[in-house]
Amino acid sequence: MRRFFKLKDQFNWKYVIGEILLIFIGINLAIWFNDWNSTKKTVHDKDIAITKIKEEIKNNVDDLTNARLANQTILNAFSDYGKLFNGNTSEVVSTPQDISVLQKKYPEFYRVKDSVAIGNGQFRYNGKTFIELEIPELTSIAWETTRSLSIINEFDYECLYELEGLYNLQRRVQNEIDKAANALQKREIQEMFNILDFMNQLDFQLKDSHEQMLKNIDHCR
Repeated sequence: MRRFFKLKDQFNWKYVIGEILLIFIGINLAIWFNDWNSTKKTVHDKDIAITKIKEEIKNNVDDLTNARLANQTILNAFSDYGKLFNGNTSEVVSTPQDISVLQKKYPEFYRVKDSVAIGNGQFRYNGKTFIELEIPELTSIAWETTRSLSIINEFDYECLYELEGLYNLQRRVQNEIDKAANALQKREIQEMFNILDFMNQLDFQLKDSHEQMLKNIDHCR
């Protein structure tokens, strides 16, 4: 005697469909969670990058400001003493009163070795000019690190444009700083002061760029 089995007696379709739905939901949840976790990590990495860049800019502003003030004092000293230099930076013609005022105003800039009276209350002073150039350390580590990572693709275009412009200008300033230091090393004093004078103009441009970037950088998030 033959026995016939119906397909519905062999399979529990509700169970099978339920299992398929569970697998489908599980896969989609795993994909969603992976995407969510990846997005969360990207946001976290971006926040860290922006924080590091902000810290770097603030440090560069401080170093640049300190160097500008110190080097401006050197420029002022050279300008005031320039009226008294007798053809070079080692010989000064002045009254004792005038040179005393300058030495109080700019300590250690010009050190007198000896003097000879030349009449009319004036003396010819022999000495040496000491120049200690303040060299700021303008870093770009945070920016270069960010550029090397895929996180840079998450930055707003305007923000990237502004950051690139800022660091390009910073490189120009650093180049002038290196040229000034090289001129000082060669004792090319007049050339060094010409460079410092030009560098001051770039300094103020960079200062404005730094301040503007610090205002806008949080909008890069």
